[in-house]
Amino acid sequence: MAVRLGAINRYVLSNLGYRPVRAALSILAIAVEVTMILTLVGVSYGTLDATARRARGAGADIMIRPPGSSVIGLSSAPMTDKLVPMLAQQPHVVVATGTVVQPLAGLDTITGLDLAQFSKMSGGFHFLEGGPFQKDDDILVDEYYAREKHLRVGDTVHLIDHDWYLRGIFESGKLTRIAVQLPVLQDLTGNPHHLSQIYLKLDDPKRAQEVVNELHKKLPNYPIYTMEEFTSLLSVSSVSLLRNFIGVVIGVATIVGFIVVYMAMYTAVLERTREIGILKALGASSTTILGLLLKETIVLALSGIVAGILFTYATQWCMHHLVPSSLTQETVYGWWPIAGAIAIAGALLGAVVPAIKAAKQDVTEALAYE
Repeated sequence: MAVRLGAINRYVLSNLGYRPVRAALSILAIAVEVTMILTLVGVSYGTLDATARRARGAGADIMIRPPGSSVIGLSSAPMTDKLVPMLAQQPHVVVATGTVVQPLAGLDTITGLDLAQFSKMSGGFHFLEGGPFQKDDDILVDEYYAREKHLRVGDTVHLIDHDWYLRGIFESGKLTRIAVQLPVLQDLTGNPHHLSQIYLKLDDPKRAQEVVNELHKKLPNYPIYTMEEFTSLLSVSSVSLLRNFIGVVIGVATIVGFIVVYMAMYTAVLERTREIGILKALGASSTTILGLLLKETIVLALSGIVAGILFTYATQWCMHHLVPSSLTQETVYGWWPIAGAIAIAGALLGAVVPAIKAAKQDVTEALAYE
């Protein structure tokens, strides 16, 4: 039995080696399927985690957002800045400051902030080049944005129909990638004396939930989060739109894998009609024929999974070096078996019909096939 099993396995591998181009294309298609899934999941997790890290780097204990806004919504500036002095007077609040967030192209945003108050809250930016604001048209960017856009201190940066002077490049991880002075951005966006969100720093972070509960009584319509709660909500499972999008991509990738494997295996069965007839004439059962073709499919799928994982590291390298400020891709190991199972399931579904066709072939007709 062991000899027979070994012979069958060698036969499976030799068949794949006999048709290297078709096998390579099938493996490539399955690899692309796996890469699509893992890259999308990695970018989703990575981008949300990077946003959470920047939020924690702001040094705040509480965040207040406009009424009706979502966790990741990019509202312009619907809150009055009169809330800031009122909030600064609340018990246990030592710093209160607001920001304006203006969306740019793609996933980029520009943030207007009060640098003095922000420095009190977070300890300030750590500048790698240049320094803080000196004039109204000054702009600060983080190291990744500067690297992606090939910027140096002293360059002119054109954003939101305005020319800015690049005053400083700071270490990434605090609040934003692009910062300008708060009053300037308020005026440019037509939102004077209005804010997108407000941050509070407390004398004791352990009192954050207590302060949030009190603030809800005074601002009942405002989403108010402890920073721990806010960052925990920045996850794929909490963002339904992103979760649904991942589901759609997985569905498309599975269909692609199914079609490619179906075409490859169906063509292989047609080409091997006489070969299958000879195997049956030598005593191979329909189950054996079915098992041979399904084993070939599993070998293709496993090879494609390994290649797909390797391709994912390539996409990660590309994003890190080409668009470091726009997209962040993580390696989500927990999704490796999920993507692998999806790829194998799609491949087996694609192979079932051709395999059944092969198993049902009549010996006499198969041997007479030209």
